[in-house]
Amino acid sequence: MDILQLLLIAGGLMALMVIGYTLFAGPSAAKEGQRRLESLRFRHSENTDTKVESQFKKAIANRKPMRHKVAGSGSRIDALAIRLDRTGKSWTLSQYFYSSLGLALAVAVLMYLRSGAAMMSLGIGAVVGLGLPHMVVNFFIKRRTAQFNAKFPDAIELLVRGLRSGLPVTETLSVVAQELPGPVGEEFKGIVERIKIGRTMEESLQDTADRLGIPEFNFFCITLAIQRETGGNLAETLSNLSDVLRKRMQMKLKIKAMSSESKASAYIVGALPFIVFGMIWWINPGYLGGFFSDDRLIAIGLGGMLWMSIGAFIMAKMVNFEI
Repeated sequence: MDILQLLLIAGGLMALMVIGYTLFAGPSAAKEGQRRLESLRFRHSENTDTKVESQFKKAIANRKPMRHKVAGSGSRIDALAIRLDRTGKSWTLSQYFYSSLGLALAVAVLMYLRSGAAMMSLGIGAVVGLGLPHMVVNFFIKRRTAQFNAKFPDAIELLVRGLRSGLPVTETLSVVAQELPGPVGEEFKGIVERIKIGRTMEESLQDTADRLGIPEFNFFCITLAIQRETGGNLAETLSNLSDVLRKRMQMKLKIKAMSSESKASAYIVGALPFIVFGMIWWINPGYLGGFFSDDRLIAIGLGGMLWMSIGAFIMAKMVNFEI
């Protein structure tokens, strides 16, 4: 039995396991019951905070299909351009492509000089060249999103104080753009500039919401749009929204603190075998040279990497909670 047959058998077994899990797992009855109780509580409650939370959850649910559809854009290139813009850096598509290509070539050449296996070197170079820049962009997007969410309730409070003092909404947006630093001030400054050149406030807010892809800002846009059509006390509504966002942030921090130990264990358990293998191979390539030449050892190594990846993925899902 050669290496190709072993890989086909392993792939077939994995496909059967995934299909079996999909068929027999089914939806969770406990989660479905809890979801129905929550919907009844939101529907019949007279509390303002509960109603705001209900609208907030509906806004998040309505925005999910747009976010999953190629980042809300028409093509992969546009989606990548939006992702680079969300980092807050002045990176361009050409810089991203050239960096990925240069990184892939450097890793492939280095691996080829150490191992002499051309196909394996090209494969590892392609994985690193495609994966590492993607991870770096994700890191900067998450960091900027966290910075935005940390200051966004303060921006809403500033809007509330401006509205209660008698200022119009557009003037309070200008105050937020001038007073708050970081991503919040930058985004509100862009909104104000678009309003000054003749675009409506709803269009300016929606453009920023589509580009950011942050549920908190999406609900803020929905709140302003509904309030302008139906009327009412906008300051009170925004004050309730600010309170909901602060409670949401506190819950995220609590979950992060409670799951930090499990995440650290997952990182260590998942990365340690690969780190040890790489260190031993770098120090003494002949000791592990069979994993690059012997078909049996190649199959065993690929199988081990597959199972380790599945284990790390399961552990990551176990400690990942949505609010």
